[in-house]
Amino acid sequence: MSPTMLALASLAVLVTGTPKIPVEGRSMRPAHTYSIVARDAQTGELGAAVQSHWFSVGADVIWAEPGIGAVATQSFIEPSYGPLGLELMRNGKTASEALTGLLAMDEHKDVRQVGMVDAKGRVANHTGSNAIIAHCDALGDGYAVQANLMERDTVCAAMAEAFENTKGDLAARMMAALDAAQGEGGDMRGKQSAAMLVVKGDASLPPWSGRVIDLRVEDSAEPLVELRRLIGVARTYALMSEGDEHMTNGDVEAALESYTAAEKRSPNNHEALYWHAVTLASIGRVDEALPLFQRAFAVWPKWRELTKRLPASGLLPDDTVMMERIINLP
Repeated sequence: MSPTMLALASLAVLVTGTPKIPVEGRSMRPAHTYSIVARDAQTGELGAAVQSHWFSVGADVIWAEPGIGAVATQSFIEPSYGPLGLELMRNGKTASEALTGLLAMDEHKDVRQVGMVDAKGRVANHTGSNAIIAHCDALGDGYAVQANLMERDTVCAAMAEAFENTKGDLAARMMAALDAAQGEGGDMRGKQSAAMLVVKGDASLPPWSGRVIDLRVEDSAEPLVELRRLIGVARTYALMSEGDEHMTNGDVEAALESYTAAEKRSPNNHEALYWHAVTLASIGRVDEALPLFQRAFAVWPKWRELTKRLPASGLLPDDTVMMERIINLP
């Protein structure tokens, strides 16, 4: 669907509530799969997660915008359900109203499967009559799950139970839902790709700054195993970025707490080690920094060369004695 048609289709529903332009069936690719869209009631975070035996399933299936909503469009997918659904919710439509309006314009709704959640946690989903069995869908408090071409029709119930009974943040709970679906057999064709997108609940944030998790496993024999690993890595780097932000704001102690937390989460990550050391050295706590520098240099010797360049960027003091202590570490 062209940008003009997207705008016109959206405007038709927003202004009149009446379908004017049929959603084009241009994307009749069988991304049969299982997915979840959800909102965290405590944080307001919104997200979507998916797995399929299809290459790069996350590219077209899952969509989310900070403080607006999340969408999963699957089966014989029509990707425009993602941006159009979000646009409608951005303009005040509930998840149910947005989905109903788009289905009314879709000449191929019988092969679609869609889930939506809005910023207030209202949910809706649709499974077309020609979705490949076994298919299912379910709605719960702040979440919607949907699946098709499954080995068994118990997938949705398992996803719902796992999401409701798992402790942790939205990413952890959605990950549990994906694992539960696979535990029921998942996609009867096997496994290939997975993805997760989590955004903050603040609608004033632009999409690029409101992402909490934005990960894809494009092609893997064990996509959920890899997705779970990547979520762990993402949490480490989020702490490092948090530390950088604290440093920018001049809150050195808070920065050190974040860097320390990142190091504890991923003790073998030499990047976390190195910047923790740099932060300590930059505030004169060189004795504490030296063991961290030494460990980082042992894993990645080029950190030593980079260290020589940091005073020119103002990231370390231009202190010859201190620099020699660091650079000459064994």
